[in-house]
Amino acid sequence: MTFVYKRLLFISLLAMTACLVACSPSKDNAASGNNKNAIVKIDGSSTVFPITEAVSEEFQIETKTHVTVGISGTGGGFKKFCRGETDVQNASRPILEKEMAACKAAGIEFIELPIAFDALTVVVNPKNDFIKSITVAELKKMWAPEAQQTITTWQQVNPTWPDTALKLFGAGSDSGTFDYFTEAIVGKAKSSRGDFTASEDDNVLVQGVINDKGGLGYFGYAYYEENQDKIKAVPIALDEKSAAVLPSKQSVMDGTYQPLSRPLFIYVSAKSAKEKPEVKAFVDAYLRDATALIEEVKFIPLPEKDMQAVQAHWAALKTGTGFGGKPEVGIKIEDLLKRIQ
Repeated sequence: MTFVYKRLLFISLLAMTACLVACSPSKDNAASGNNKNAIVKIDGSSTVFPITEAVSEEFQIETKTHVTVGISGTGGGFKKFCRGETDVQNASRPILEKEMAACKAAGIEFIELPIAFDALTVVVNPKNDFIKSITVAELKKMWAPEAQQTITTWQQVNPTWPDTALKLFGAGSDSGTFDYFTEAIVGKAKSSRGDFTASEDDNVLVQGVINDKGGLGYFGYAYYEENQDKIKAVPIALDEKSAAVLPSKQSVMDGTYQPLSRPLFIYVSAKSAKEKPEVKAFVDAYLRDATALIEEVKFIPLPEKDMQAVQAHWAALKTGTGFGGKPEVGIKIEDLLKRIQ
């Protein structure tokens, strides 16, 4: 059982326990000054979920504050966030123009906080012994809208590959991972063939590739790390002349894993940050403890100096986004913090 899957099973029990503790009078609660009705509501990206859920476990134990963490996907989560239904939004891509407009219409100001980096990982079944690397053009040939019900075998993608049925597994349309992958590979967010197994639950995609010899899928690096004995990562090349690069902490840090290296975010409601002490305390704990927990759940933490810049950004409660609502790919760690300074 993977670390991520065990956390998914554990969260419901922990949340119920925390609520019972938080909602019951106790000397500890009275002494700490905690509001027994305090709750932090979070939703959004399934990719960012393991990080936020790990932080929430520690926070609930320390403060007896109830925290809920949903996994509606980045797009689904922003719909709730921009209606004022949640305090914190997990996001595997920056906020988009239409989401900014929805937030503005509802009077929701937000604070954008990059918290880690991820390497979107392309994987195949371990019995696949013919694919040594793959180019962006070959991935586009597989995933572009015109490939639907047309590109159905590996040989149709590359004539040197066998005439084996190609089975694709990818993120659902409400996922920021889907948005980022299609933007990076096809050239336009949400532009994709529709005849593939889609899910916002990355464990479904992992199992799909494991169970199909002709399978190819993509998801966050953490889910690959947890299952690397059962699936095989494919090195990515920008073109036929470029070296193919495997996803790793080093290749993300040095900027060589392109174009599937991406920043991960949390967005915080400015109103919640100012009016709900439990939200302010939660995000303080998140940025304080994130580096160790990010490494624990197999993502790539920001360098210390960059995390300090994020903490300063949070302390100032600076609202807005550094991305202008436009999809972007290939952002390097060294460039990321320039967006919020």
